[in-house]
Amino acid sequence: MFRPKIPTMPTPTGIVTPPAVEPTAIIQDTPAPAPVPVAPAAPARPTVQLTPGTALAVVGAGTAVVLVVGAVLVSMLLAVAITAASVAVCAVVLRSLLNNQHKR
Repeated sequence: MFRPKIPTMPTPTGIVTPPAVEPTAIIQDTPAPAPVPVAPAAPARPTVQLTPGTALAVVGAGTAVVLVVGAVLVSMLLAVAITAASVAVCAVVLRSLLNNQHKR
């Protein structure tokens, strides 16, 4: 599913010219040497050791981020609610004014 779909090469139409250079076969006289087992390499970077103080700092920072993001989202929701309420009040006032005008 996540692999790219590579388009197939379209078949040529019309006159096909042969390649200018003829490929030659590669002949190996000597067999390739057997691969030598390699010792496992050291890790590219050291592992991180979390001390209790570091873990507490990470938890505190995560909590602070969650609280700040929550406060921003709640304030945005409150702004939308206040805007909707004010638009509703304006609609009621306009409807009232228009109905009074038609009755006269």
